[in-house]
Amino acid sequence: MNRRFLFISILLTSFVGLLSIAGSIFLWIPDAIAAPNMSEPVLAPEVWKWGLMAAALATGMSSLGAGYAVGLVGSAAMGALAEKPELFGRLLIFIGLAEGIAIYGIIISVLILDKIV
Repeated sequence: MNRRFLFISILLTSFVGLLSIAGSIFLWIPDAIAAPNMSEPVLAPEVWKWGLMAAALATGMSSLGAGYAVGLVGSAAMGALAEKPELFGRLLIFIGLAEGIAIYGIIISVLILDKIV
């Protein structure tokens, strides 16, 4: 595998993680959520906007990273499967692990949306 592509995939994964952490911290700021003269908390428009942006980016970037990982792992798995068909179960696990990146991004998006709604 090319080092440049490995660096880009690590960078994208780190960006998604930092974005989800920053979005979660930003949504937990009590001053931005609580309204001064109301019994129920009201969400400021800026918080709503950045919360939706964080959820969209977490899902989108994790899906791009998962697609890239499944493409690399899937092509290598098909090459290995052509030589040794008995490795099918093990190779399927590797592809499932690569797809898990997108599932983590969706979970983070649901948590962010649950916090702003």
